[in-house]
Amino acid sequence: MTSPSKVRPHAEFLPRADQPAWKIAELAADPAAVPAETRAMVINRIIDNAAVAAAASRRHSITLARAQARAHRTTPGAAIFGIDGAYSAEWAAFANGVAAHELELHDVFPAADDAHPGTTIPALTAVAQQTGLRGTDLVNGIATAYEVYIALIQRTHPAQRAVGHPGHVSTAVAAGLGTMLRLSPETIYSAITDTVQLTAAGRWHRRSPEAGSNGYAPSYAGKVAIEAVDRAMHGERHPRQQEVTGDGGYDWLLTEYDSGARLPAPGEPRTAILDSFPRKHSAAYHCQAWIDLALAMRDRIGRVETIESIVLHTRQDAHVTAGAGDPRVFNSQPARDALAHSVPYVFAVALQDGAWHHEQSYTPERSQRADTMALCQQISTIGSPAEMVLGARATITMKSGAVITDELAAPDAHPSGARPFQRSDYIAKFTELADGVIDRREQQRFLDVVTCLSDLKRGMLGMLNPVISQHILDEAPITHGIFP
Repeated sequence: MTSPSKVRPHAEFLPRADQPAWKIAELAADPAAVPAETRAMVINRIIDNAAVAAAASRRHSITLARAQARAHRTTPGAAIFGIDGAYSAEWAAFANGVAAHELELHDVFPAADDAHPGTTIPALTAVAQQTGLRGTDLVNGIATAYEVYIALIQRTHPAQRAVGHPGHVSTAVAAGLGTMLRLSPETIYSAITDTVQLTAAGRWHRRSPEAGSNGYAPSYAGKVAIEAVDRAMHGERHPRQQEVTGDGGYDWLLTEYDSGARLPAPGEPRTAILDSFPRKHSAAYHCQAWIDLALAMRDRIGRVETIESIVLHTRQDAHVTAGAGDPRVFNSQPARDALAHSVPYVFAVALQDGAWHHEQSYTPERSQRADTMALCQQISTIGSPAEMVLGARATITMKSGAVITDELAAPDAHPSGARPFQRSDYIAKFTELADGVIDRREQQRFLDVVTCLSDLKRGMLGMLNPVISQHILDEAPITHGIFP
C-alpha cells in the first residue's frame, strides 16, 4: 500500500524573502541582545543536560555512541561528555546528544509533538569548543536555537506531522550555529534547507523493546546540521529543485505550512527558552504532574490496598496514546519508553513507593510486580479539555466509599508550579544524578565553570566537560565496529 504524497511544483514555493527558512536565517544572523534571564536559563539547561548525561553514562546506547565518537580524534576538537581528549565536533555532538536524551529527563516544551529543545545544546557546544569560541558566543547560539525550535514546534501545520523532532532539532541547530559563527543569512539559509532535507523524517516509534535508544535520531540530526553548516561555509548553496514531494520535508520551510506563532522581530530579545521547562522526574513530560500528584496524595490514601478505583483526568492525546489499557504496559517485557509514557503506570508506582527513581522505577522486577499490575487495572483515564495539557486531576474511590480528589494545574517544577526550578534545583539535580559517577571535586569544578559561562574566553569552553570517574568508563564493554 502506498501513501498519497502531493508533488509540489517549484512555482508554489513562496518568494525566498517570505519563506520560513529565510526568516529563520535572518533571525540567526541578527545580533540581537540576549537578556540576563535568558543567559541564566542557558546555564541552567547546560547543567540539566550534564545531570542527565551523568545518570545515563552506564547505559548501553551511551557507551556505544561514546565508542563511535572516540574513534574520531582531532586537534582542535570538542569534548565527549565525561572523558578527556579532543574529538571531531560532529561525533562529540552525536555522543553527547544521545547521553542527554536517553532518560526522558531533560527539558521540554509542551506542544502537540515531542518537543525537547535541550537536544540542540550538545551540537552547539561541540562546535563552539572545536572552533575556540567564547562563552557568550555559545549562549547566543543556544538562545537562537531555542527560539527557532519552539517557533517551529508551534508553527508546524498538522499536515506536516511527518516532520518530527529530528527535523526541528536540525533546523534549530543550523540556525544556532549561524548565530555563533556569525554567518550570513545566505549561508544559514543554505544550511537549513540542506539539513531539513536530510532529517525531516517522521516521528520515530520508541515504545517497543526493539526500538533502541530514543536519542539516536535527534542526536544524529544535530550531527547532520553541523555537517550541513560546514558545507554551506564551503560554498554549498540552496538547490533550485523543480519539484519535491510534500512528505519529504523540503517544502516544510519553503511554503505557508506555518501558523500562528512568530519569530522575534529584528533586534527583539531572545526569550523563548523561558517558555520551556525542566523535568524533575525521568518520564514523559505529560507524566510529570501525575508523579507529583501521586506523591502529594499518598499520605491521604493510607494503605493502597484499600483503593477501589482511580479515575485520572488527563489531556486528550495522553488519554488516547498513554492512558488506561495501553497493552504495551502489560507485555511480559515492557519497553522502558512505554512505561515512561504510561499515565497509569507512573501514577501507580509513585503512589505505592512514595518516590520516583530514574532506574529503580523501571526495573523488570518493579514494573512487573503483581500488586502494581493489579493497581494499574483499577485505573481508568478520561480525556479532558485543552487546559489539562500540563496538569492532572485524580479521583480515588476507597473501598470504604470515601472519595479523595486532588489536582495540579502544572508540574511542581514548571514556572507556574508549586516549586518552580531555580538554579539551586538544577545544581541539586546534577549532584544527585552525578553521585558515584563524577568525583565531587570534579562536580564542583564543572559547576564553577558553567556558572561563569558568559565570562569564558576563547579556547576555554573545553572546560565545560565534567570527567567521569575512571571505574565507570572501565565498566563499559569493549566493542569493535567499522571505526578503529
